[in-house]
Amino acid sequence: MAAKDASEKTDIDTKFIRTLAKILNETNLSDIEVENSNLRIHVSRAVTRIPPVQAVYTPQSVSHQSIADAVSAVAAVEDPENAVTSPMVGTAYLAPSPGAPPFVMIGDKVDEGQTLLIVEAMKTMNQIPSPRSGIVRQILVQDAQPVEFGEPLVILQ
Repeated sequence: MAAKDASEKTDIDTKFIRTLAKILNETNLSDIEVENSNLRIHVSRAVTRIPPVQAVYTPQSVSHQSIADAVSAVAAVEDPENAVTSPMVGTAYLAPSPGAPPFVMIGDKVDEGQTLLIVEAMKTMNQIPSPRSGIVRQILVQDAQPVEFGEPLVILQ
């Protein structure tokens, strides 16, 4: 009897997860999370975002370099093994405090575990460590920029 109860619970959870996925698609959200006592379900879909080239677009203000940067950012998203992604929704900060030098700059050699930047979520500063040693090839976010879960932040080589 207990085995039957467990399988019925699995069916209910599957239906519930499908319902969450349907809500995700209908509302165009990137992720949704539900928690109930000892069960937590997080449903997410991949969202490809390109960092803005410039805050204000006018034909005169777009340079060849900004176009190259945007194309490079798209290429980085297509090569996820080199991208360090945001583990949460929040605000990215490139330095430990306003006016302080950034944690890393393009071309810097970093060691595994070294802080690359901070993502603030719910008033908590979360250090984002380098998953491996390498060289910083790109920083895809600007200081104080809002970021999504899974969004590429830094490209390591």
